[in-house]
Amino acid sequence: MIGAAGRDVRSPEAHLSVNTLTRRCLLVAALLVSATVIGTLGFRLIEGWPVFDAFYMALITLTTVGYGEVYPLTFNGRVFASFLMLIGVTTVFVSFAILGDTLLRLELGDYFGRRRRTRMLKEMSGHYIVCGAGRVGRSVVLELMRGHARVVLIDNDPDRARWGETLGIVTLTADASKDETLRQARIDTAAGLVTAISSDAENVYVALSAKVLNPALHIAARASDEQAEEKLRRAGATTVLTPYAFIGHRLAHSLLRPHVVSFLDVASAFRKSELDLEIEQLPIAAGSFLSFTTLGEAHLGRRYGVIVVAVQRLDGVMQFNPQADLRLETGDVLIAMGERQKLKQLESELRP
Repeated sequence: MIGAAGRDVRSPEAHLSVNTLTRRCLLVAALLVSATVIGTLGFRLIEGWPVFDAFYMALITLTTVGYGEVYPLTFNGRVFASFLMLIGVTTVFVSFAILGDTLLRLELGDYFGRRRRTRMLKEMSGHYIVCGAGRVGRSVVLELMRGHARVVLIDNDPDRARWGETLGIVTLTADASKDETLRQARIDTAAGLVTAISSDAENVYVALSAKVLNPALHIAARASDEQAEEKLRRAGATTVLTPYAFIGHRLAHSLLRPHVVSFLDVASAFRKSELDLEIEQLPIAAGSFLSFTTLGEAHLGRRYGVIVVAVQRLDGVMQFNPQADLRLETGDVLIAMGERQKLKQLESELRP
């Protein structure tokens, strides 16, 4: 398993992938088929036997079953048969060695992978749980990884779960609607949960279970229609989005306000561009240099090249286009736009 930051934490045995297993099985099959073909052609050319008799003789020679010769062998035939016996024994032992090593490494890799995954989950906090690795869930995972967040992916489909493993994130192949699965994903220490399963009923169940296990958790959910949206909110989801309605909204605005949509896509890194812009929320912690100072005194535009679009006060009131005389307080959140590197620098300096 690989951590969200990209550090490889898997045991050496776990590197044996399904593709590697397939290649090794094909190698074994190629060795056995090649030896059989060589034996068949040899007996056919040296002894002049029919193709099937030559194949049968090659087969019993390679497998060393000892049924006896199909026809009496000439001297050259015996020399070739002796050579074929050595090839057969060697090929069989090599094949057994390859298959044995493969199976052993798979078993060890699975064992050590489970232990290491369990250890990683025990140490994990402030992470995000994504339930469902469909098209919506994958987009969520990729965006969280782009923001360098720690992610735990849950899906009961082994093929979709394997996608998460290839990305190097902690992945659980289990039913996300079960409390035990959510506890295993450390929902008690998670910063948020996204339920993006294709079934609205399962999303409601996951949201309800998550809210019971961690009442303070921020839950974002996917809904197929407005009726499901209302049920998800009652189940405890903080944010509910309907993909079809959202796509329709974006498509309409791309026609009515194409330049605005293009800019928002660039600022949210939804579309690749030469402009390395991003919109970020920056909480002001206790002891921060921004506490009890005004925006004008902070000189954020001059020092960091960022634009403060809005300020969310501690009481939840959002102030758009704040003036320079606005005094900031501990607990306020700045909604700022600027270069990604500058925003990261400001974010780190806001921590006491």
